[in-house]
Amino acid sequence: MAHNYTNAKVDLTSTDETTFYTAPSNGQSIVKSILVSEDVGATPTLTITLTDAESSPATFSLFKTKASTANGTAEFLTSPLVLKSSEILKVTASAANQLHVVASILEIT
Repeated sequence: MAHNYTNAKVDLTSTDETTFYTAPSNGQSIVKSILVSEDVGATPTLTITLTDAESSPATFSLFKTKASTANGTAEFLTSPLVLKSSEILKVTASAANQLHVVASILEIT
């Protein structure tokens, strides 16, 4: 098994649901950290969901309209999150051009 350390990052320039990270189809991933940074002095909210492609697809809320702090950075995870093959993390911001999201991930293939 190969272990690959990587990151996923997105600048949320719209309020559309945005695919943030997809686990490899031939393995699994461990998300170690999800950092969210607000960069304009506002307090938008962020929703993070997990889509399980094997369940036709089924979507599960991880964080629902979680508030951010003006000009602040927050760690959303308190423990690692395991993603199965092809599972998808998606993010949705309440306001455009205010949030950056960065995750640290270990892929196991």
